[in-house]
Amino acid sequence: MKIIVSFFNRLMQRYLPDPFLLVIILTFVVFGLGVFFTDSGPYQMVQYWGEGFWGLLVFTMQMVLVLVTGHVLASSYIFKKGLAALASKAKTPGQAVVIVTVISLLASWINWGFGLVIGALFAKELARQVRNVDYRLLIASAYSGFVIWHGGISGSTPLTIATPGHFSEDLIGIIPTSETIFAGFNLIIIIALFLALPIVNRLMLPSKKETVTIDPALLKEDMSAAALEQEAMTPAERLENSRIISLLIGIFGLVFLFYYFANNGFQLNLDIVNFLFLFLGILFHGTPKNFLNAIGNAVKGASGIIIQFPFYAGIIGMMTASGLAAVISSAFISVANEQTFALLTFLSAGLINVFIPSGGGQWAVQAPVILDAAIALDVSIPKAAMAVAWGDAWTNLIQPFWALPALAIAGLKAKDIMGFCVLTLFVSGVIISLGFLFL
Repeated sequence: MKIIVSFFNRLMQRYLPDPFLLVIILTFVVFGLGVFFTDSGPYQMVQYWGEGFWGLLVFTMQMVLVLVTGHVLASSYIFKKGLAALASKAKTPGQAVVIVTVISLLASWINWGFGLVIGALFAKELARQVRNVDYRLLIASAYSGFVIWHGGISGSTPLTIATPGHFSEDLIGIIPTSETIFAGFNLIIIIALFLALPIVNRLMLPSKKETVTIDPALLKEDMSAAALEQEAMTPAERLENSRIISLLIGIFGLVFLFYYFANNGFQLNLDIVNFLFLFLGILFHGTPKNFLNAIGNAVKGASGIIIQFPFYAGIIGMMTASGLAAVISSAFISVANEQTFALLTFLSAGLINVFIPSGGGQWAVQAPVILDAAIALDVSIPKAAMAVAWGDAWTNLIQPFWALPALAIAGLKAKDIMGFCVLTLFVSGVIISLGFLFL
């Protein structure tokens, strides 16, 4: 295991480009594939790219809010104190790796943005308290929990098809989360990953010679700004530091959430998840000033998403308008039967996700092909949708786009953790594949 990990780490350090350069390379790759495998010419492919470039602005804003609200909640005093207390339980590097993996899996199942941030913050806390632990592996273990997010309660595909007015409603109707996120087959896959990934990450601990540590002093946070100055405040400053205002607006949000769940049951969608995390963040940060400071820090981690999403939207434009995504999906589905349909859908989604690392965006691309084939083969629609969702989440382990927030918090580069993530990709891929093949 150590030899394999060392090989992949050296490989990634040498050849993996910056995520922004990667999306540009992927743009050229999709352009070439479209010209070669479809009837579209070079001029048409550029046209599709430009026309699709701004096609995900609404979805981009939803994703930014998922990240920002998750970051704000994870950075609140209540959660930080809890993480420090939890980190104190780890006494050895192996224990640190196992516990950060479990926390990341749990947090990512709740909310992907929350999981990314809480995992990275917890990894930093463990690095401060546990001696001789590999800092790269801690962050990679924190990111490995992200593989579970599409099977959790913030998964964009199951939440999309549970939301009235989604683009496939005329074909499949509204599918509740009880048939996707909380279905038996999905829960079994999640439990298997909860059992396997902590063990795999523990086995990847490098030898002492190759262990990369970090000085705990470099991870200390400056808490001086958190204390309020004792000077007389102006009326405006008193409002900014008023707990009453945060409490009142927080109560507004909680009252609406009570109304929503009372009338809709436990039906989640992207908007309601963002609403929940936003108002919990307001309450947990205590004052408007603290909340706004947390927002400012959270937005910094979203910069990569903001600038790269239009390029991925352009790639989606090329893959959709040229028919390339349909060609890839159809190539897998054409050899599928009722038994293998979900597995091949999962694998095709994993491949397409390398070019379209967006759950909602990828579902929009694959849904027409997948749903028609599922109906023709009389396969479970919820299971087909979750196969796409898991495929999207799976190859995110080697698609550094989603690692950007965690890397920004940790102060690392994508190539520092991707060697570890390759092995996690193989193991999780086997588990998920077996789940869709036999469950």
